[in-house]
Order: sequence, then C-alpha cells, then structure tokens
Amino acid sequence: MSEQAILREVRLLLPMAPDMETVASQAATAVAQYAGLSTDQIDEVRMAVTEACINAFEHSRAADKTLELTFTVFGTREPERLCIAVRDRGVGFVPERVEEPRIETKLKAERKRGWGIKIIRGLMDDVTIRSGADGTTVVMCKSR
Repeated sequence: MSEQAILREVRLLLPMAPDMETVASQAATAVAQYAGLSTDQIDEVRMAVTEACINAFEHSRAADKTLELTFTVFGTREPERLCIAVRDRGVGFVPERVEEPRIETKLKAERKRGWGIKIIRGLMDDVTIRSGADGTTVVMCKSR
C-alpha cells in the first residue's frame, strides 16, 4: 500500500463561546463531504466533533479560551481518510483515569453526563487522546 498524502487541510480557531460547537460541526460536514464519506459517516463525524468541542469547552479550563481544529483529508489519488484534531491549551487530564460510564449507574445517578469520550470512540474508527499540562488533543479518524 502506498503512503497517503494530504489532499486537503482546513484549520479552524474557535472561541470557547456558546454554540461554537455548531460552527465546528458545519466545518466537519463540509470537509467530510469533500472526503466522500457517506451520509451516515458524515453524521458520525459531526457528532464526534461536537462532543469533542463540548468536552473541551466544559473541562479544559484553557486560559486563552480558544479551541483549534484541524481537519485533514488523506489519500493517494482520491480521499480515503479524514482525521480531525481538536486541541485546547487547558490543564489536561489523564485519559486512562476517566471512568467509563455504565448505563445502570448513570440511570440512578443525579448527574447523567460523562458519555463524551465513549460516544466519540464509538462513532470514529480511530481515536487518540494526548493530554498534559499544556492541553489536550483528541485526534479522531474515519475511513471511507
């Protein structure tokens, strides 16, 4: 298999402000369409990007109150794979310490939230989370 090249890259810098996840969602839709993803795959990408943005908005505590998104389409001649990096410059966290939600527990709990990472992993083909004192980057990929 030959090495894939970058066919298109789109960068977006968003303020952490109400409804900015919808801007990220619109960009995700446009790039996923360019990548030739199916309607269902586009919906999955859009939802995963929305979840990643909301997580960063709510949990990053980024002093600059911004979020960077990079949408990269890879392929040899035609688009084959879309990867999206969502990066904040917040306080970071230890991904391995995030407890996986269990439906039985959440139904009984007062706070029913905490599904973001699980949803993202379920929607995308590959998910990598890098986090530390300089922030968090979630890289999510979907193949055609």
